[in-house]
Amino acid sequence: MKKQSKKITYKSSGVDIDEGNKFVSEISSLVKSTQRSGADVNLGGFGSVFDLSKVNFKDPLIISATDGVGTKLKFAFEHNIHSTIGIDLVAMCANDIIAQGGEPMFFLDYFATSKLSTEQAKEVIIGITEGCKLAGCALVGGETAELPGFYQQGHYDLAGFCVGLVERENLLPKKINQGDFIIGLPSHGIHSNGYSLVNKIVNDLDIDIKNKKLSGYTLLDLIMRPTKIYQNEISKITKSIDSIKAIAHITGGGLTENLPRVFDDNLSASIDLNSYPIQPIFSWIKINSGLTDYEMMETFNCGIGMVLIIDEIQYENTLTMLKNHNIESFTIGRIIDEKDHKVLYNNQLNF
Repeated sequence: MKKQSKKITYKSSGVDIDEGNKFVSEISSLVKSTQRSGADVNLGGFGSVFDLSKVNFKDPLIISATDGVGTKLKFAFEHNIHSTIGIDLVAMCANDIIAQGGEPMFFLDYFATSKLSTEQAKEVIIGITEGCKLAGCALVGGETAELPGFYQQGHYDLAGFCVGLVERENLLPKKINQGDFIIGLPSHGIHSNGYSLVNKIVNDLDIDIKNKKLSGYTLLDLIMRPTKIYQNEISKITKSIDSIKAIAHITGGGLTENLPRVFDDNLSASIDLNSYPIQPIFSWIKINSGLTDYEMMETFNCGIGMVLIIDEIQYENTLTMLKNHNIESFTIGRIIDEKDHKVLYNNQLNF
């Protein structure tokens, strides 16, 4: 048996507790900037506490969601862009809360890396705190884990956890009927789904995304544009009019997979692909991938990040309200009496 001649410490094995404590100290002010009613942010406890008596809900239901950012992280690593990836993380969770009629209340993150770089991790937290402010929720805690040898140097993984509240009577989806209108709210581009395909296009075709431009932006700018958080728009709508029967967050699987999640098996959705403009990034993807319109629609959001299903009777009032609040939207289809329980597409994507 070989004799141990040198002390083996946690630090020598690759985990630096002092660096972790330094990181927590440096992000403390960022985290506190996300405080909201019910959440008095104080890092360091074993768990995070939320005071329900501080929020104005009569009969609340709790909604929870968890998600990650996926292979969009590859672009963050390769191009050293970390300040917006946290917005993506919050958005992927908070938008799911919003889609059920809820209001995001608090958020926690999990950040795992091989060796903690305080500078890199702080950039990620900057994005997370910005995302929390956009969603109206508090960053109440998280976990930073050093896993030596598990991740490549400079790489990390992220997971997010969001909890929201909704009044029982406002929980979505509600009963949807034939003839209800489908309104799309535009995305900010690719958001956080389909990046394995985007990465393959870039690598296989050897595309210089730092210098290649579309409509005045570099491809890198468009690829890294953060996911839109829809809390501001949805809160304006729900405070102005009671017309939303369902909301669908358009993530992986596009409209094809996500829209049927909110209506019954005896209904379908008819979507006019020519009813809204397609952003240049999706035109670029289609040209360089060779995907059909249908394949694009079942892979990417294709410019529609969130869908509202509106009561037929309230449709005109809803359009007026959207216009009054300067909320960009497109009427993209109707609910139809088809028992296939799927999305039916008409016309072609409007490139």
